Amino acid sequence: MQLVRGLHNLRPQHRGCVATIGNFDGVHRGHQAILARLRERAVELGVPSCVVIFEPQPREFFTPDSAPPRLARLRDKIELLRGEGVDRVLCLSFNQRLGGLSATEFVDTILIDGLGVKHLEVGDDFRFGHDRSGDFDFLRQAGAAQGFSVEAAQTVEIDGMRVSSTKVRDALGQADFTLAEHLLGRPFGIAGRVLHGQKLARQLGTPTANVQLKRRRVPLSGVYLVSTLIDGKAWPGVANIGVRPTVAGDGSAHLEVHVLDFAGDLYGRRLTVVFHHKLRDEQRFASLEALKAAINADVAAARAHWHGQPDERP
Repeated sequence: MQLVRGLHNLRPQHRGCVATIGNFDGVHRGHQAILARLRERAVELGVPSCVVIFEPQPREFFTPDSAPPRLARLRDKIELLRGEGVDRVLCLSFNQRLGGLSATEFVDTILIDGLGVKHLEVGDDFRFGHDRSGDFDFLRQAGAAQGFSVEAAQTVEIDGMRVSSTKVRDALGQADFTLAEHLLGRPFGIAGRVLHGQKLARQLGTPTANVQLKRRRVPLSGVYLVSTLIDGKAWPGVANIGVRPTVAGDGSAHLEVHVLDFAGDLYGRRLTVVFHHKLRDEQRFASLEALKAAINADVAAARAHWHGQPDERP
């Protein structure tokens, strides 16, 4: 798969493709169905498939404080798209200039001059251009005039439920990881590199890996039973994700993972933390001793869970 960062990096050889446009946050089963149809159209027309995404996502640019938490950061999204057999990803920097393009300018600049699109798959509720002035009907008219076809991406339903990133976030917010996995087509996990932290957990007797989140908000908060993928092996553990209210922090979310019975240096390594069950909400404790007692209880609960249910061990 080829990644093109920015419209300015498009070259003549990139012209001619079938394309879809969207956030593709989480690359859930609804997205997967769109990408499957995109691959079919690409084979029919003998051109590459291309997914156009934005960084940051438009709502994160316009209303950062109220934008929904991401299911996957950019690096993970690109890897998920690669896994779906996409030929090319065009990642556009969403800024004032791009957000200010009229619907006509968006079509001309990106779809025609940039990509030379032959076929476009978008949701029938897709809006684009300055003040969201462009819609599906606008695209169909533009396609008829400019020589590309436009097809509405069909909504995917599972057990009568429309699959969407919002539904996945709702499931995660309710700690319903079974439903989240059903909607995503895989267990929900967070990947990141292990950074040096305050080493407070080590002082409390329970060393943790401080996993870099690189996102403004996350869809989870609390203490969870997790499995951590290290060199292809899944290790059971317990994780806290939140703002660490008992200790002085920067107010941003952190992911700290205690891997049961693991001995080794994880600093600088990329881990994937898969979430299975919520133990409790994050809370502020009156003292470090109270925090230590709670952490020990969380670790004991994790051990009891994995040891008591061997068929669920990762």
